[in-house]
Amino acid sequence: YCVEFRTESLSQHCALETRPHARWMQYLREGHTVCVACQPPAMSTATQRCSGDGHNAHGDKILHWEAIGNSQCQGTWKKIRQLEHCSCPLVHSFIFT
Repeated sequence: YCVEFRTESLSQHCALETRPHARWMQYLREGHTVCVACQPPAMSTATQRCSGDGHNAHGDKILHWEAIGNSQCQGTWKKIRQLEHCSCPLVHSFIFT
C-alpha cells in the first residue's frame, strides 16, 4: 500500500545535499504532496504495516520523517490518505525503510 503526505516543514540540509545518489533531497519542498510506498522488508510481518505510516494519524496530526543517508535532512508531514493500490507518480515518490 501507499500513503500520501503533505510536507509541512523540512531542514535546510535537504537542499544542500550534492551526492549523486542523494540529489533527490534537493527537490523536496514545503507544501508538496509526496507518495510513500510500504513494501517488504520495511513491512512488519506481524502487523502488515510500515512503521511511521501514520496509521492512527488523522486530521492535523504532525508526523516526523528523516531521509535515509542524510539524518540532517528531516522534517514534518501530515497524512492525506492511504491508497490500497499504489499509483505513486514517478516524482515525489519514496519507500518506507
